[in-house]
Amino acid sequence: MLEKKVTLITGATRRLGAEISRVLHAADINIIVHYRSSRQNALNLKQELESARPASVELIKADLKDIKNTQNLLQQAAGIWGRLDVLVNNASNFYPTPIGKIKASDWDDLLTVNLQAPLFLAQAAHKYLQKTSGVIVNITDIYGLSPLANHTVYSITKSGLIMLTKSLAHELGPEVRVNAVAPGAILWPEHGLSDKAKQDILQDTPLKRVGSPADIAKAVRYLVQDAIYTTGQVLAVDGGRTI
Repeated sequence: MLEKKVTLITGATRRLGAEISRVLHAADINIIVHYRSSRQNALNLKQELESARPASVELIKADLKDIKNTQNLLQQAAGIWGRLDVLVNNASNFYPTPIGKIKASDWDDLLTVNLQAPLFLAQAAHKYLQKTSGVIVNITDIYGLSPLANHTVYSITKSGLIMLTKSLAHELGPEVRVNAVAPGAILWPEHGLSDKAKQDILQDTPLKRVGSPADIAKAVRYLVQDAIYTTGQVLAVDGGRTI
């Protein structure tokens, strides 16, 4: 019996992370769900997925602000089924940092979770992924291509993640492919976006509507399964907003 591929997804219990977990699991891939504090959400997702395929999901708790935790997370993840085929760097923090009000703690928090963690996770994953011709997919943002007002630090982190994607593609090839997905208006932020702001965003979007988490998850699945001659690329799933 062929061994199933194994994917580690960070921040996998809610929103985009949960949908990526569902779509890759449906593609017959075993899933390692990383979470920081949402244990009940993680347990619910595990139960949901394993109702379709038992013994196919494992949970790992880790705070990605500590570099040692990223190394331990990878070692633990690779040991569960004895392999690692895919790393999806999805975990991310998002909140405004208007110029004049940016604190050092904002910089440290956003840079650590959004950029430092993906770098050190990828570095720790390399030795496992090269054995399986593995894949890294980074979830960045269209605001890494063109900044969002009042979100300077967040935009910097996502721009850095795009450059990290390209750099890793150079460094880890030919054994490992590295790509990114840049969502546009998929899920509105949970805090502080007015109805007018939402309408303004849609007016700047050629398709004039929001996308769905499934659009992002299917893009990840494409990069994992089908895009075998693609590396170092950023796939914008944004309804055309970056045109």
